[in-house]
Parts: sequence; C-alpha cells; structure tokens
Amino acid sequence: MSRPAATLRQMTDDDLAVVLELERDTFPSDAWSEAMLRAELADQPRTRHYVVAELDDEIIGYAGLAAAGDQADVQTIAVTAAHRGTGVGGALLRELMKEALRRGAAAVFLEVRADNPQARAVYQRFGFEDIGVRRGYYDDGTDAITMMRKLDG
Repeated sequence: MSRPAATLRQMTDDDLAVVLELERDTFPSDAWSEAMLRAELADQPRTRHYVVAELDDEIIGYAGLAAAGDQADVQTIAVTAAHRGTGVGGALLRELMKEALRRGAAAVFLEVRADNPQARAVYQRFGFEDIGVRRGYYDDGTDAITMMRKLDG
C-alpha cells in the first residue's frame, strides 16, 4: 500500500514553532535559530522561497531557496525521521529547482555535510555534482561538499 503524497505550500511565520523543532531534531549541532529563519522568511518572496510539506495537517518537512540573478542556492531541506526515504525530500527539492528555473536561475548550488552520504546520494540522483569542499564549514568543524546542478531553461 502506498502512502498518500504530502502537499507543499509556502512557509509562513505561523509554521516557525514546528519548523524550529524539526530543524533542531535534524541538525542538532548546527540548527538555525528562530531569528535566522524569521530573516529568511522576511525576504520571501523577493529573494527567498520557503515551503513546507504537510501530511494530514502535520508538517513533515520544509525547504528553502535563495535566488538572485542567474544563481540559486538550496538553503536547507529537512524531513522528519519517520518520513525520510518516502519521497518527501525529493518533492521538496523538485519544488526548489522548479522555483529556481521560474526565477531565471541557470544553476542551483548547495552545501551538504561531508558526513551525510545519504543526503549526498539524493542530490546526485537529482543531477547535482561535487564542485568543491568547504573545510570546517559547519559549527562542529565538519566539512561541506559544495554541489551544483545546471538548469535547463
């Protein structure tokens, strides 16, 4: 039996309490603060695009994009532990890439923890390629792998 698909919608300030909890669960060593997320949402829709994934009126994931000029950057993607591997992360990533294309971006960039091979594999399946390493990028000293995917206009 297949699971029902999550629905995606624009993130609002009203979602912050739930999103912050998911942020802390997903990224315990370098979670964004409420102030950081509020600042991201304040720039929406000018240079930001944030969405949440919902299932049965429960937020099970969220993602954010920064876009300016011909470049877009995946700011964050997180999915609840119970819904990882179900396609929610892929749906969120597809939404961000669709928005990047709509905004005229020629490429999408992102950083992924070097110690997170599962996330890296997802990005590779979506056509992202490694383009560099940012040494000690994360708060705990872990390196980030910089990845990029060119978009078809």
